[in-house]
Order: sequence, then structure tokens, then C-alpha cells
Amino acid sequence: MAGSGGLGGGSGDCKGTGSGQGPPLRAPRALLALVALVLGAYCLCALLGHCPPAARVPALAPARIELTSPARRPGAPDLPVASGSGLRRFPQALIVGVKKGGTRALLEFLRLHPDVRALGSEPHFFDRCYDRGLAWYRSLMPRTLDGQITMEKTPSYFVTREAPRRIHSMSPDTKLIVVVRNPVTRAISDYAQTLSKTPGLPSFRALAFRHGLGPVDTAWSAIRIGLYAQHLENWLRYFPLSHFLFVSGERLVSDPAGEVGRVQDFLGLKRVVTDKHFYFNATKGFPCLKKAQGSSRPRCLGKSKGRPHPRVPQAVVQRLQDFYRPFNRKFYQMTSQDFGWD
Repeated sequence: MAGSGGLGGGSGDCKGTGSGQGPPLRAPRALLALVALVLGAYCLCALLGHCPPAARVPALAPARIELTSPARRPGAPDLPVASGSGLRRFPQALIVGVKKGGTRALLEFLRLHPDVRALGSEPHFFDRCYDRGLAWYRSLMPRTLDGQITMEKTPSYFVTREAPRRIHSMSPDTKLIVVVRNPVTRAISDYAQTLSKTPGLPSFRALAFRHGLGPVDTAWSAIRIGLYAQHLENWLRYFPLSHFLFVSGERLVSDPAGEVGRVQDFLGLKRVVTDKHFYFNATKGFPCLKKAQGSSRPRCLGKSKGRPHPRVPQAVVQRLQDFYRPFNRKFYQMTSQDFGWD
């Protein structure tokens, strides 16, 4: 019976390294139970795959929750907060979209600001990991001091139907940033990323249209993401337009300081990140940081950014431009911004 306490027992998918052979374990039963509990939690997170591990937060007596709004909402859970330098708070601002629009660049530019603390990875809480709960979500966040802003970015939120309701439930005061880009070039960039991971993928044309050059296939995510007006309609059911800032992915390349300046204004921050922080890398074709956070050396985004696009026939590009035009114009009207994609 002594062997039944080993780490090899359990669900079967989370097996320990021991085979049950060798000298019996002599560690105290309480210690073994603790180790088994930790290993079990690790295996569960590994099995779910898409959700990042939570930070280690010490167990404390219940304390007042730190929400993004000044007063706690009626019915909001009373969760413990972490001690130490600063608190883990729910994000006051989110970069919610869009994929291949320039969200990673914007996040890295904003992280230069001393009053911005941002999660580096994409937590995917409001689309994939919502069942983990708000306490788990907040445990991922960096600690912030009073006056600092907590942020995270997950571009798939913008096209996730449940995300607006879930974010509003967390805090109706959340500020929302959407980085948008010409939907045709965005779709091609999306395809290029997928192709780099899945060689042998059908051509862009074969995926974008049904039956050759028949109707545009909006079931393909690379096409569907670019229907910005439709996605925004869902968000406006929960948040007023004043809670949004729409950043041009094109201007983020041509005038990064100008676009980042708009974001700092939107967040109520002093314009600390300016043109002195950027230089244009002609090889990559987009701006890089002269001095990255925590480093004295210039830094560009990784090699996955600025990858060459596959050649797409002009007839295909034109068909897609015609398809997106009414959606683009509606989006311009909704946002009171002309992004110049037509």
C-alpha cells in the first residue's frame, strides 16, 4: 500500500517519471500530497494547451478587489489581491484586434512608456480560457503602482462574439484599442503566416473564393476577419464608440510616433514615446525601436514580422477590393475615420 502514494498514479495522461520500482518513498505524506497537487495542476494546464500558466500568487485573507472602475460593481466577486510591490489589477485597456494588423508592434511601442505595464504573451482569456475565472486572469497580470495602466493584447477578441459581453462584465469602463489594416493586405499577410507553418497549403486564390473565382468565401477566417463593420456592430451592443480607439496599421508603419501619440492621449498618458524612439528599417519594411525596453541596443520585432507575402494575381486582389469596399465604407461611417483603403 505504501506505493499507492507515488506520483505515477492519477489520470493516466499526467504520469510521473517513476515506474513504481526502486526503494520506497520516505518523504512525509503531507509533502507527497503537496507535490502531487502541484504536478496535477501543471498537467491540467498542459493538457488545455492554449491558456498560459498563472503567476504564483500567495494565499491571502480576502481583500478588496481592484477593478478598473473606481467603485466595485454590485455582484462582482470579492477576490484576494497579491501583496508586494504594487497590485495585480484587471486591465484598464485592451488591444482587442485585429490579427496581422500591427498589434504586436503597438504593444511593444507602448511598453516603452513607464506608466504602461503590459502582459507580453496573449492570454486568450475572453475567447479560449474564460472558464478559468477572473482570479486566474488577474493572476497573469504584471503588478502595477497607482497611476500605472495594466494592458494586454489578444487580437482574436475582436472577432469572438462572446468577448464584448465578457469584457463588459469584467468592467464596463475598459478602454478598447483596435488596430486595423487594409483587409485585402491583411488577409494575404494572414495567409503568409499560415503558409509558413503549413507548407503545401492550397493557393490563396483557392481559399479566398468558392468555385474558382466564384463568390468570396467568408467562411475562411482570413477573409472573415476583414469584415470590420460587422464585428464592430457586435461590440457596440456593449460599449459606446467613445471607449474605442481605432489605430491605422498603415500609419503605424509610416508614422509610428504619430499613431502611438494618439494611443497615449486615449489612455490619458503623457506623450513620452515620441519620434526619437523610432527608426525605419528598410530591410524589414517597418519601424524599429532605437532603444528597446531594458536594453541599450536597437531592436526590431522578430523574423516572423515583415515576412514576404506570396504573389497574388492582380485579378484576385481586385475582386477582393471590390468585395470589401461596401464594408470598408460602412466602417468609415461607424468610426468617423477614412482609412484610405479604397
